[in-house]
Amino acid sequence: MNFPTMEMDSMRLGTIAAAGALLIATAGTARAQRAVTRADVVAVALARGPRIVFARADSTAAHAGLSIASQFENPIFGLSYSKSVPQQHFALDVPLDYPWLRKARVGAAASGLGAARYRFDFERAAVTFEADTAYTNALAAAKRAEFSRGTARYADSVLTLARLRRDAGDGSELDLQLASVSLGQIANAAARDSLDAITAVLAVQALMGLPSDALSLVLADTLEAGGIPTDVIAGTQLLVAAAEEELKQADQALTLEKRLLFAAPSLTVGWEQRDPTGAESGTLPTVGIALPLPLFNQNRGTILLAQSQRDRAEAALALARLEGAQQAARARRALALARDRLARSERLVAAANLVAQLSLIAYREGASALPNVLEAQRIAREALSQYVDDVAAARNAAGIVRLLTLTVHRNDQ
Repeated sequence: MNFPTMEMDSMRLGTIAAAGALLIATAGTARAQRAVTRADVVAVALARGPRIVFARADSTAAHAGLSIASQFENPIFGLSYSKSVPQQHFALDVPLDYPWLRKARVGAAASGLGAARYRFDFERAAVTFEADTAYTNALAAAKRAEFSRGTARYADSVLTLARLRRDAGDGSELDLQLASVSLGQIANAAARDSLDAITAVLAVQALMGLPSDALSLVLADTLEAGGIPTDVIAGTQLLVAAAEEELKQADQALTLEKRLLFAAPSLTVGWEQRDPTGAESGTLPTVGIALPLPLFNQNRGTILLAQSQRDRAEAALALARLEGAQQAARARRALALARDRLARSERLVAAANLVAQLSLIAYREGASALPNVLEAQRIAREALSQYVDDVAAARNAAGIVRLLTLTVHRNDQ
């Protein structure tokens, strides 16, 4: 069954146009787009990201907790009048603080602040990894779309060659229709890749707090597999260090509750004056002390609650150590696999492109059939796409390793 030449040209132009339709649709906003680097995206995400806001709020609360634990209670001034002499009474009630109570209270708050700092550092690293990964995925999607458009142009040249050979009597209508179908499929894939590229850039915009209804950014960096660590510094992981501080906080809180069986006393100083009878003249000093007595409440409930929280913190520390080691080991294995895949993909890309070029030359010279050309074209397209995916996977795997193996500073240990 023969297709008219005009209809075939219309189909060819339509399929080529479909490959870049989504990019053309956004060309009207090109003037409003600005180039951003990977560092720009990370900086904005660290400044505006909600995870950072939450972590900063937790750190501020921990600072406030330490300030509250360190402060001294204000004295209470009392003024009273009585019919009995002396009639005027002035008293200043000063709460006292046992050193052993203050030490446990301040120690618990300081450990809570240390845990908040470690978690804040981890959240900063996590936001950095999230922004870096989003940028890498956007670069990979853009590169796949670029390769797909190039493959569509290559397929169009195959279609043109098939038509010329058919018109010259050296080819068949079957080859022409096969090339046309192949071009349509490749154009559809190119359109899908273009949509994925736009979606990935919009995800970067959302991460930066920008509107995601239209493209406003252009990626300035290039896709590369740099930054892959070769070794890991030994030390305590951030989340494990935070769990250790939380266990210290729970220990100090339990100690405090046990010591609160005898709560802190208060000292009362003052004076009395005004005796209408004249029996007592001048100012009469007064002094006293108030001692809480554990007669009805021995603080058993709060001690039991503090003990349960301490047990929970100990279990959380054991779990953090176990999961941290497992996740880090899994991330290192994934990175090693990603590096091996990337090395193989780098070798396959050059070979696949060469096969595609040689197959087209052989078809042009009549030494190869069209199915061989299309198969070589498919292999080259898949090799290029796999290479891009492997570059992104290697870089993202390196980011996960860095995130999971972050350790506390040596002067903090």
